[in-house]
Amino acid sequence: MIPLVLPAESEALKPFVTRLRADTGERKQSDSILLDMDATGATYAGEEGLIAVDGATATDLNGDIVLVRPEAGRIERLLRAGSDHNTLLVTERCDQLCVMCSQPPKKTHVDRFDLLEEACLLANEGTLIGISGGEPTLYKERLLTMVERVLVARPDLSFHILSNGQHFDRDDVARLRQPLYAKVSWGIPLYAVGAALHDEIVGKAGAFMQLEESFAHLIMAGARVELRTVITQPNMGELPTLACYVTSRLNFVEVWSIMQLEHIGFAKGRWSELYVDHRRHFEPVAEALNHAALHGVRAQLFNFPRCTVPAAYRAFAVASISDWKRKYAAACTGCTEQKSCSGFFEWHPDEHAETCVEPL
Repeated sequence: MIPLVLPAESEALKPFVTRLRADTGERKQSDSILLDMDATGATYAGEEGLIAVDGATATDLNGDIVLVRPEAGRIERLLRAGSDHNTLLVTERCDQLCVMCSQPPKKTHVDRFDLLEEACLLANEGTLIGISGGEPTLYKERLLTMVERVLVARPDLSFHILSNGQHFDRDDVARLRQPLYAKVSWGIPLYAVGAALHDEIVGKAGAFMQLEESFAHLIMAGARVELRTVITQPNMGELPTLACYVTSRLNFVEVWSIMQLEHIGFAKGRWSELYVDHRRHFEPVAEALNHAALHGVRAQLFNFPRCTVPAAYRAFAVASISDWKRKYAAACTGCTEQKSCSGFFEWHPDEHAETCVEPL
């Protein structure tokens, strides 16, 4: 697992954003330049003084855009150089309590939008930046303002924002119609057709009805949407019905991502009552994929190792897990399709992973 938070000491008096550089190219004001290094860490100098980082080499950190937090004695690697998997956590608050939430919400919020905006402006050309929470649209005005300011200054960038879709309203339609929002896509979950099951899964009464209203506003705005459905025991059998709903009511979505469960957060303690072994119960997934394909809705499988999917549907299983939290089972050694495979989350039990895979 690639560490995103590292112990560090800094001379600065408050948090700041900088790019760590080990090369000798042209220096920018926002850069911190390597002074010294060893096998366990590196020391940099920049506008905010010295930074001493432990737990990673200068080669590992070269080009990373980091948030230095002197008061916490650490740095956060916000945008890692050379990685296609960079996501900014804008809040840990959420107004839903999903039964399988991989990052259980907190009641507190620390506003870091100004610092995150600085990081985005330093991003490498053409970077796709993920935004996650908690629920980012709890701070919708701050979020949209940050995105707009960044895209005006850096039109080469783009954003993918995860949201529960509870906070879009009619007043947002004109704003989201702006041309710059063509560089923004929204990842929004839907777990079942109808309020009862969806609301039960997300732990919020009225969520389904609010989500339908939000989808209407997003359609009017011409927004780009990735629909997301995590499979669990309660909703696995509903996938074919959900596929009919998606193709008839939500066929504007760019893609429908059907996702296997993560063994972390709330799901870890409820694994036996939530997890569905798709190797033994793939029929509802197959039916949903078939229906989506028949009606022109692009679908894909997230967190499904390719060898666990029937050959006829293997092309739907994409390499979905971010590099910093992805692992492969020992049994995956020698598999010819590993580069195209999701593998497993770092926190997935090894004993289960080893029993799942058969190298292709």
